[in-house]
Amino acid sequence: MTDKKVAVSIKDLSVEFSIGKSMFGKPPILTAVGGVSLDIPRGSFFGLVGESGSGKTTLGRATLHAAPISKGNITFTDSEDRVFDLAEMDRKEEKDFRRRAQLIFQDPYAALSPRMTVRDIIAEPLEVMKLTKSRAETDERVREIAARCRLNVEHLRRFPHAFSGGQRQRISIARALVTQPSYIVADESVAALDVSIQADILNLLKSLQRDMGLTFLFISHDLSVVAHTCDTVAVMYLGNIVEVAPPRKLFAAPRHPYTQALLSAIPSLDPDHQSTAIKLKGEIPSPVNPPAGCKFHTRCPHATDRCRVVEPIMRGDAEHKVACHLVDLPVLAQSTATQSVSA
Repeated sequence: MTDKKVAVSIKDLSVEFSIGKSMFGKPPILTAVGGVSLDIPRGSFFGLVGESGSGKTTLGRATLHAAPISKGNITFTDSEDRVFDLAEMDRKEEKDFRRRAQLIFQDPYAALSPRMTVRDIIAEPLEVMKLTKSRAETDERVREIAARCRLNVEHLRRFPHAFSGGQRQRISIARALVTQPSYIVADESVAALDVSIQADILNLLKSLQRDMGLTFLFISHDLSVVAHTCDTVAVMYLGNIVEVAPPRKLFAAPRHPYTQALLSAIPSLDPDHQSTAIKLKGEIPSPVNPPAGCKFHTRCPHATDRCRVVEPIMRGDAEHKVACHLVDLPVLAQSTATQSVSA
């Protein structure tokens, strides 16, 4: 259950990368994340969705201090109310932060060393960070977290190739949790698994969240998964957050044209349902040369001259916020109502 405190506070964050070489002047700059402000409540299961290339993974890695902070700031508050400023940490603070914030990778096959036993894989963070004083203490911690992740003691002696995809992902989860963190970034952590296995892993993550009081940033492109697991969902487009709301409000009444297009594309199980998918024109613009004004205006069916010049700010109530100039216009309200009925 979430509380009123904020675990991760992101203020005007930009993440930029220099790409290629230029004989004249500075090399091109790719803006992966541009001016994002977001608060992730402590104890929440916070979802982040959007197209490939929208900046979801970069934002998640930035909150782990694994991507450069070009502008803005990120602060992390752990379960003991200790505050870490990710842009100003010294080496000792960064070491402490690494224990408290961990990542679950997308591909369970590539994330595990084939030359290490499961015991050694899970124990490695403890040994590298020197969090235990003896091998016996390390083994006790490994067995405890393995049991929480539904791994048997006999599994600890085996190598990763002996396990299925779902079992390997449980090993990855155990490795992330063995340092007793309070914040976890799960980057497409069920995307590579079969649907039935996805449900098992998602149920495991939710139970771990409740039992251990964890805060999750759950990055996904699957809206149906996000709808059933997350407390709050942020929709991202071309490095910007365009809408934030609880799933029940986001799915019932999406307010941003991009969110409406995403939700309209979800396939229906009803064979008699007639598709009402909103077809967006063109391709997502390049982050090397993003459009002025609203980043979505090049594909938005309702864009006006103001959208092409002025960047919208996030507005709304405490639960449901949206960055769109047109959110109060009748044409967008009508589109929202149509989407709600079709959903």
